[in-house]
Amino acid sequence: MAALMNVGFGNVVNTEKIVAILLPDSAPAKRMIQRAKETENIIDATQGRRTRAVIVMENRYVVLSALQPDTLTGRFHELYKAAEE
Repeated sequence: MAALMNVGFGNVVNTEKIVAILLPDSAPAKRMIQRAKETENIIDATQGRRTRAVIVMENRYVVLSALQPDTLTGRFHELYKAAEE
């Protein structure tokens, strides 16, 4: 069953479609963000704040979040713990 994870400011993503959660500081992540902007496959969920995590989705969409990757990973694990019970 699909679970929706809050990525900040009331924005949610389908956890079954997440491929990776990255830090935005690396050169490959920056290139991925730039490419996603050019192809209009980017979703900016930062509400104007600094990007702290890049969420790569299965369908080549890139979601930008103002939350730390550790926070998002914790939420991801909590959802799957709850689903197992």
